[in-house]
Amino acid sequence: MEIGYARVSTQEQNLDLQMDAFNKAGIKKIFTDKVSGVKSEKPNLNELLRYARPGDTVVVWRLDRLGRTTVQLIQFIEELSRQGINLRSLTEPIDTSTATGTMIVQIFCVLAEHERNVLRERTKAGLTAARARGKVGGRKKGLVSKYENIKHLVKASYDTKTATIEQIMNAYNIGSKSTLYKILKS
Repeated sequence: MEIGYARVSTQEQNLDLQMDAFNKAGIKKIFTDKVSGVKSEKPNLNELLRYARPGDTVVVWRLDRLGRTTVQLIQFIEELSRQGINLRSLTEPIDTSTATGTMIVQIFCVLAEHERNVLRERTKAGLTAARARGKVGGRKKGLVSKYENIKHLVKASYDTKTATIEQIMNAYNIGSKSTLYKILKS
């Protein structure tokens, strides 16, 4: 049985391209995740591993859908091999049922990691260039500094337990518990 696995990195991205490829290939059973490839925990990929049986083939659109580092990919492929499960890619000449296919997978693992490293370098270079032009990226600073003048009052209310968390947040117009705890920590 062929079992598909599709993944995108963020909730905003969609799986359409991969799902269309699986439908065209006639793959009916498909597991999906919306989680970064860098993350080792992919809940539905783990579910796929529990579902698959010896002789089955896990099919991916591209090898990088399984993970971004060479170590992650090789460990996953070794786990499939231990379970007697093959791996096939729809866009790359990968089929681990042969020795040559296994070698090709290892080469693609190295290339996938290289691609990620190049992307990381480009991102750093872009941020450096933007900073040189006076642009500042990332989250706005000052979330806690906005509350600097009332920090001691918030802390006093919290430490003396004269008010509940909600009462403190309402009294000092603090929007969330996480902001309150950041004020207390600062």
